[in-house]
Amino acid sequence: MTEGEKTRLIAWSRELRAVHERLREALHVTREALAAGAPAGEVSRDLLLFCHGFCTALTGHHEGEDRRLFPAIAAAHPELADTLRYLEQDHSTMNHLIGGLQKALGANAPPDELERHLDGLGAIMESHFAYEERQLLSVLETLKLRADPAEVLGPL
Repeated sequence: MTEGEKTRLIAWSRELRAVHERLREALHVTREALAAGAPAGEVSRDLLLFCHGFCTALTGHHEGEDRRLFPAIAAAHPELADTLRYLEQDHSTMNHLIGGLQKALGANAPPDELERHLDGLGAIMESHFAYEERQLLSVLETLKLRADPAEVLGPL
């Protein structure tokens, strides 16, 4: 294996960690927009923008994993089928929570309700990221997947 090939292989683990950090930051910025927002009953334009961006980025990340990354891992490591299935279930749960947050935003829910939505989504996101990194980072260091990182891990 050449140094270039090794660098590209290891880069998948770095890419995953970097995407997780960017999603954490997007959640943080969304929380800041909520904290700085208008009084109850009025959702600020900034909050709508940040929530939309965060939700879109998180959904795109999980869709990329489900469509490209997890099938490549399953092909190379069939023993990880249960782990991948668990991670996909988390993706489904987070999609449900994202839908609840978007519905609350559309209904001009008060800030405390929006905060509860962000708390729930943030908690499962952190748990999911920690589990995914524990289970997959070493696998990603040897995964032979030639693809655009934005296709595999989302456009963020």
